[in-house]
Amino acid sequence: MNYRSSLLPPLIILASLSATEVVANQSLAMEEVVVTANRAQEPWLATTRTATVVSAETVARTQAVHINELLARVAGTWISRGNGQEHLTAIRSPVLTGAGGCGAFLMTQDNVPLRASGFCNVNELFESVSELAEAVEVLKGPGGATHGSNALHGLIQVRTPNPGARRNTTQIEAGPHNYARLKHLSVQERLIVGVSATSDDGYKTDSGYGQQKLILKHQQAVGAFEVINSLAITNLNQETSGFVQGEDVYRDPAYKKLNPNPEAFRDVRSARLISDWQSESGKFRITPFLRWTDMRFLQHFLPGQPLEENGHRSLGLQSSAALTDNVTVGFDAEQTRGFLKQTQTGETRGSPFLVGTIPSGKHYDYDVTATVAAAFAQYDWPVSEDLLVTLGLRAERVDYDYDNRMISGRTKDDGTACGFGGCRYNRPESRSDAFNNLSPKLGFNYAFGQHRLFGQLSKGFRAPQATELYRLQNGQNVADIDSEALDSLEVGLRGATARLSYQLTGFSMKKEGFIFQDTTRANVDNGETRHQGVEIEGRFALRDNLEVSANWTLARHRYDNNPALSRGVIQGNDIDTAPRSMGGLQVNWAPTERVTSELEWVHIGPYFTNPDNTNRYDGHDLINLRANLALTNVWQGFLRVTNLLDTDYAERADYAFGNERFFVGEPRGVYIGFRRSN
Repeated sequence: MNYRSSLLPPLIILASLSATEVVANQSLAMEEVVVTANRAQEPWLATTRTATVVSAETVARTQAVHINELLARVAGTWISRGNGQEHLTAIRSPVLTGAGGCGAFLMTQDNVPLRASGFCNVNELFESVSELAEAVEVLKGPGGATHGSNALHGLIQVRTPNPGARRNTTQIEAGPHNYARLKHLSVQERLIVGVSATSDDGYKTDSGYGQQKLILKHQQAVGAFEVINSLAITNLNQETSGFVQGEDVYRDPAYKKLNPNPEAFRDVRSARLISDWQSESGKFRITPFLRWTDMRFLQHFLPGQPLEENGHRSLGLQSSAALTDNVTVGFDAEQTRGFLKQTQTGETRGSPFLVGTIPSGKHYDYDVTATVAAAFAQYDWPVSEDLLVTLGLRAERVDYDYDNRMISGRTKDDGTACGFGGCRYNRPESRSDAFNNLSPKLGFNYAFGQHRLFGQLSKGFRAPQATELYRLQNGQNVADIDSEALDSLEVGLRGATARLSYQLTGFSMKKEGFIFQDTTRANVDNGETRHQGVEIEGRFALRDNLEVSANWTLARHRYDNNPALSRGVIQGNDIDTAPRSMGGLQVNWAPTERVTSELEWVHIGPYFTNPDNTNRYDGHDLINLRANLALTNVWQGFLRVTNLLDTDYAERADYAFGNERFFVGEPRGVYIGFRRSN
């Protein structure tokens, strides 16, 4: 594998001084805020860690069909698209899979996690209202003192608009395979109403989805507090297509539209009610919230294709108080009632072993009551006029009370035995578990002229997910696992001038207690991995009507011991689905006052698809085109052409059971729409 070629794009970026997805104008860059860093407004230049803000302008210009199109602009971040609205995530990491892979990332909307601690889902970004976002923020590496379990490798925050100056925007668009989307956002002084409705018949045979989202916000003064109440509701009904198998079949026209699982589906509903109370002085904030999710989907990727039903209801509270100008303390708590059921209606097909160990009927049926309590403190020490040092600490306890609603053990649902020593699915006895974690951080930010040197030493953690503890297999009666922990060091340089903004970061991270399912199907926590790399982001205004934005990542993600993911020696190998290079380039040109355009290049480098590093995907490069025409003072027309060169590529490549398998990337697609703004 030739990785020297991966060095050329970042050198070009440095030579041209292209810079980050914040803003090119210095005054605007100074005013840009990163809300998620401390759950409060903070200037981007002043943060002690790597943070990227995808602005409202960029969200509107991109008009992403899938959120991976939007976050392709963020260095070190890859939202690997599955079928429909499904996805997997990588932030300073490989693409993480498995029952708890999603637990390594914290996904929030307006500072509240999309899902409760311990109940993540790998696809949970489709429960955000990203289509109506004011901005999307990405923090890389372990979260700060205000972030708890799951903020291990990074955090994605969807920031929705707040009430303010009156404006109304309505748009409709259409695209390939009967794609259609309607969006409306009405902003008033005290009220916001936003809706998005999408229908897509799908590129693959017997696939497609319908998705609806709603955001309501109301702002009012109550005594000495400014209060914003918000309600977000999402609904997804998806007909799902699975992997296609075979060597490089993503290049074969006979397989591109093939759906090997026309029976697969996923139905997801979610709702979040948030009441954010902030004092007039800004020194005290309290945010109670309610959260609800419900999901049903066919596990078409498992023998017997069982149906999974899961969901949870949460009641939570976030709070913080500025004791002085330099000291902030807070307390967070939530209680969640979650459930999971797995039921198989038909007989298993396959070998006598599979037929004998995977029976029809109910496999799992359990409830979990989870309680999370956390306290944090942060001290901002202004050592001098130019140097700020930040110290933070978070202490968090997670309690699970698990109630098995079936016969315990690895039997059929009626208690009879399976052949070959027992059934695959094993239900542990009802039990309770608790996890205590500390997350410290030390950061600095040093100003010199229009530039900042920054860095952070931190530790992140994630408690085991409920499925890792209680959804057991084979002979494992108890999952004796503890929290994952990650130690991180990053140092970076950022700056902003009248035409340039940039961010350059180097990072090194070591993760211990990595939880995975070993070759005996037991959930264990003895994995160790290392993650090192360099990230460049930038934006440079060549002229008033021409600017270039770019991002590039060179990184290595390796196994640091020999976890039982393979029967061979894998220490030192690349973790599967971990490209060593990723990046992109956008050229924005406004030839006239009425026309704007963007030409985009997106790069995913080669990566191995198995732990033994014996199989790999060669990576891909895509070109996209976007244009906007102001028809009148209130009407605009817009055009998007995705995969302009009609490149054969895979959204995701994998290797399992001796076969290559792929989510096939879509061919060239043309989208056209109209927008009315007043």
